[in-house]
Amino acid sequence: MRLVKSKDTRPELVVRKLCGDLGHRGYRLHRKDLPGKPDIAFVGRKVAVFVHGCFWHGHDCSGHVRLPKSKQDYWLSKIERNRARDAENLAVLTGNGWRVLVVWECETKRLGELISKLAGFLAYEG
Repeated sequence: MRLVKSKDTRPELVVRKLCGDLGHRGYRLHRKDLPGKPDIAFVGRKVAVFVHGCFWHGHDCSGHVRLPKSKQDYWLSKIERNRARDAENLAVLTGNGWRVLVVWECETKRLGELISKLAGFLAYEG
């Protein structure tokens, strides 16, 4: 567990590079004063981007996420707690007027779709 990174992961670096390539700079990383410590936060625009690992946050993507073979009770309850915490953080942020985007690890493997998703989300000013 100690070797599992929570910051500067490959999917997070992909999303940060794409944000820069799309002309959206000036973001802050892992703001501790915001619920859930968004991976990327455009504070002035009240925009937050979370980059979630499919396993750790319980994404039901195209079946490539495997369940652990040992200690399933522990891991399944941990993942469920993570999902509940994520939903609570999202609700608090949106309740405070933030726009929030969740990018899943599996989405970082389909760059064309991810670029469109990020461009649409970040260009919106309403």
